[in-house]
Amino acid sequence: MARFRLAPADRGILGLYLLTRVSLWITAHCARWLFPAQSGVREAAPVLAPFQQWDANHYLHIARDGYFPAGAGPWTSGWDNREAFFPGYPLLLRAVHTVVPDWTTAGLLISFVAGAVAVLALARVARAYLPEEGAGHRTVVLFLLSPCAVFLAAGYTEALFLAFALPAWLAAMRHRWALAAVLTMLGTAVRVSGLFLAAAIGLLLLLAAREGRARWRAAGWTLLPALPPAAYSWYLHAHTGDWMAWKHAQERGWYRTFHTPWEAWANTWAGAFGGTQSTGYAFMFQAELAAMVVGLALVALLVRRRRWPEAVYVVLSLWALGTSYWYTSVPRATLLWWPLWIGLAALSLRRPWFRTAYLCVAAPVTTLVALTFLTGRWAG
Repeated sequence: MARFRLAPADRGILGLYLLTRVSLWITAHCARWLFPAQSGVREAAPVLAPFQQWDANHYLHIARDGYFPAGAGPWTSGWDNREAFFPGYPLLLRAVHTVVPDWTTAGLLISFVAGAVAVLALARVARAYLPEEGAGHRTVVLFLLSPCAVFLAAGYTEALFLAFALPAWLAAMRHRWALAAVLTMLGTAVRVSGLFLAAAIGLLLLLAAREGRARWRAAGWTLLPALPPAAYSWYLHAHTGDWMAWKHAQERGWYRTFHTPWEAWANTWAGAFGGTQSTGYAFMFQAELAAMVVGLALVALLVRRRRWPEAVYVVLSLWALGTSYWYTSVPRATLLWWPLWIGLAALSLRRPWFRTAYLCVAAPVTTLVALTFLTGRWAG
């Protein structure tokens, strides 16, 4: 059990995490006073209102009312396509709500605790990759100041998923395949991205077995992460008659019908620069394009370094996000690409000027994205 104790480096990571939470709350406080929903109002919105935006409302409705309340569903006019969201986070939100009466507070508490677990695990993963002193701390700094870091604090699934995915990856690196499979299974209950993680861990096990560092019989554990998606598909089929109802809900609500990668790029480019969208949406489409370029560059680097499992994980993420009508949520997905933050940390440790350049660019972008989300606009 000694490995689970907090070392001085871990306490430093948690201190950094708390400071960035304070900065986000300061930003949220300013947002509700400076950017009210209507002009001329004399009272600011409630304290927690900035965090109850977009997908957070979907999770709240699922946790409070279920997936098909009062017989409503895809056959109902004006349906919100809530079955697109996997059940892990809403189930946990409902459980926490039994202790914390306010739904928004319950969601923020989940993200707060999960985010702490995630950054501790990220630091340990980074130390396993990088020999330089301070690698874990540097990786977490870049991660917590990344453009879409606000979503780690909101009632979204990113923090919870990483709280399972990063310890799962750390366990797999240590050849603890059963633990890695259980944690990945919890991740697949939260996001479909868990299946991408399962594929990467499966490849990691295969490579280790070929080199004699793992037993082939451990491969059976790789099937475990498929259970939550299979159970959820069965549940949806029982209510809708559609085994892929979650995928079809995404298609209806978020334009996630299949298109070739070049069609998706062209449609996103038109949204960003073709004058078809308002300036706010056009800017976000520009961010989608930039994030996709970053993801492709990351894959190229991972392939060059022969980091095949990590490359598989990012490639599957890019394929899922890059084959819709247009890109949606690619910037937010960068939070889940831990090889990106470790790679940037490695670069900043070897090229000190890069840290300064990164922080000078990231600081205003991160603040703007946070303000965009906290004021109810589309962000990431």
